[in-house]
Amino acid sequence: MEQPKKIQPADGKLGILLVGMGAVATTTIAGVMLSRTGGAAPVGSLTQLGTIRLGKRTENRDPLIRELVPLAGLDAIEFGGWDIYPETAFEAAARAAVLERRHLDAVRSELEAIQPMKGVFYQEYVPRLRGAHVIDAPTKAEAVERIRADIRAFKASRGVERVVVVWCASTETFLSPTTAHADIASFEAALARNDAAISPTQIYAWACLKEGVPFANGAPNLGVDFRAAVDLARETSTPIAGKDFKTGQTLMKTVIAPGLKARLLGLRGWYSTNILGNRDGEVLDEPASFKTKEQSKLGVLDSILEPEKHADLYGELVHKVRIDYYPPRGDAKEGWDNIDLFGWLGYPMQMKVNFLCRDSILAAPIVLDLALFLDLAKRSGLRGIQEWLGFYFKSPMAAEGLTPDHDLFVQHLKLKNTLRWLVGEDLIHHLGNEYYD
Repeated sequence: MEQPKKIQPADGKLGILLVGMGAVATTTIAGVMLSRTGGAAPVGSLTQLGTIRLGKRTENRDPLIRELVPLAGLDAIEFGGWDIYPETAFEAAARAAVLERRHLDAVRSELEAIQPMKGVFYQEYVPRLRGAHVIDAPTKAEAVERIRADIRAFKASRGVERVVVVWCASTETFLSPTTAHADIASFEAALARNDAAISPTQIYAWACLKEGVPFANGAPNLGVDFRAAVDLARETSTPIAGKDFKTGQTLMKTVIAPGLKARLLGLRGWYSTNILGNRDGEVLDEPASFKTKEQSKLGVLDSILEPEKHADLYGELVHKVRIDYYPPRGDAKEGWDNIDLFGWLGYPMQMKVNFLCRDSILAAPIVLDLALFLDLAKRSGLRGIQEWLGFYFKSPMAAEGLTPDHDLFVQHLKLKNTLRWLVGEDLIHHLGNEYYD
């Protein structure tokens, strides 16, 4: 066995601040509140329901993950957040209409007590939205300071010991790193001059990094995936993770594609289309915002299939992604996939997938797990990119020069082995030769 890492206990309250108090955030908050009282089960959450094997199969040691590592308990969580609309969490949840009123009414008073702080808003990054509850700051540098002040005020008013922030807001217009993102000094100067390359996501993230608060980016926006942010995260010993929650269609791709590749079945085309009627769908109806999401979705297959190594099987793959805003569907997203594949002697086959899912129902356990695992990472002395949390993202982060794993099963093994490593347990490699020698 390895030496366990020194993990600080999860004493006191954990504050979870969510950027964007819309469908995903309010579904997460209400779900945690219901789970605390036994009014519903936190299905989909590894931190709450997941088990982990320790040692050999014959030892029969399979504790719950939350029994292996010291995670904050659900009763110790205090929620808050920011939004560009002033609705309480209850009003926002009722408008989103993801959860039934019987569930919302059961925790209504708690949800009504959560009033969002004013959000950072610049029209050019989300053209389809109109901010009505926004921070008035003359510069982006001042906006960072306002968010930092909000974090400190939340800690003081709620009596929380630690804070984690998760971005649950909309997809922004597409941005690539510029010279402003090259190092800490360049980014600070860009904030002061209101550089257009700095979006709201980056403002929240930078504020968190300056405060030493772990940050997870649940959207495909440029948030902490650039050199200056990674450098600051390491300098302030802050864990970061992202980006873009892996929920519906991409979740299915990271399940199906590894299976096809494992059997060396070829692919000629993979066509994906979605219909979505919530605020996220409205935002993505804007071409500049869709481009950000498209880039996140398109990168998955190349990473898994490695066409440069298997040109005869995947070198000519046509991969198309479409998203259509369809208001009648609300949060009940539908993803269709048509997969044209081929097998022995090149004979063609087809696979059709129709996933009728609920976006926020799939995202809520991800938000909870990321918050609890990032808090664990902080208390364990981990800093910078947390590649082991790539399990939860469409575009997982990795160290510069590395290609991140997209295979869901590789990601799952990496996550669990990281937990074993933290507590000094042997890593699991599934070789099993000792049973047969």
